[in-house]
Amino acid sequence: MEKIQVRRNLLCEMINIQFPLIVAPMFLVSNEKMVLAAIESGATGAIPALNYRTLHDLRMGIRKIKSSTKGPFGINLIVYKSNPKWEAQLRICCEEKVAFIITSLGSPAKAIQEAHRSGILVFCDVTDVKYARKVEALGADALIAVNCNAGGHAGSMPPEVLIPELRSQCRIPVISAGGVATGISMKEVMALGAIGVSVGSIFIASHESGVADEYKQACVKYGAKDIVFTEKLSGTPCTVINTPYLSEIGTKLTRFERWLHQNRWAKKWVKMALYLRGMGKLRKAAFSGTYQSVWCAGPSIEHVHCIRSIEKIISELKTDFNAL
Repeated sequence: MEKIQVRRNLLCEMINIQFPLIVAPMFLVSNEKMVLAAIESGATGAIPALNYRTLHDLRMGIRKIKSSTKGPFGINLIVYKSNPKWEAQLRICCEEKVAFIITSLGSPAKAIQEAHRSGILVFCDVTDVKYARKVEALGADALIAVNCNAGGHAGSMPPEVLIPELRSQCRIPVISAGGVATGISMKEVMALGAIGVSVGSIFIASHESGVADEYKQACVKYGAKDIVFTEKLSGTPCTVINTPYLSEIGTKLTRFERWLHQNRWAKKWVKMALYLRGMGKLRKAAFSGTYQSVWCAGPSIEHVHCIRSIEKIISELKTDFNAL
């Protein structure tokens, strides 16, 4: 395993890794092979609990990784009403003793409480100082600063604004998420005060990724200029590749959909219906490439020029990081 010189890096110390990088949890994309490859390269990775169809599958997935490595890894939980399984998923994570949990959406209060009882760290996705303060008060161990360059549900602020704000207003560590694709960009966000990075989009086009070759090739073919926000997947703006099909169907909710989405009485059910419909579209597209595919990705695919192994991708990040 290649060594990396990172002086007294807090993320490395917190979860016992050599290189301060998390292969980010990506809906439908992340899997056990990707996590194991990241660990073998001295980093770590996380998988969304929702990537497993059943609770039994989640437990078996965690055990599969643990049977192959002693390295640390995490599970991402959507702690929101749209995910009725999250409390059961949390229980399994605690019983199986994952190293860390990443929470997204909703209140992480119960997740933090239960995880800490089991000796598990909790990192919370945040996009602004207001929410960061809330999760810090709840006992979060670190903030994952989701900036405007992230793939999927991105934040609104650039890293050079978000990271310093979080560092000045909060006492817990900050991990940057969004826009990192090279050792140079990694070092830049760490110079802003981040203790490490959570990186997703550049790993979609990896050998270990289980998505369709068409999805991987789209990450090679398209670039930053081709990334757009769409409201049609979940009602909340989400970054996707602007394929010809997406240009045809548009990226905005219809007037009627928007009215339903904002209606006091209907919005709960409309949000859930939109979410389920959108996730169904993503699931179909991820594993079978057709003209009607919708693929999530962030602008960092600008730096993806071929399909490579995760070992190769991380090795190049290390080389660039150390050369500066």
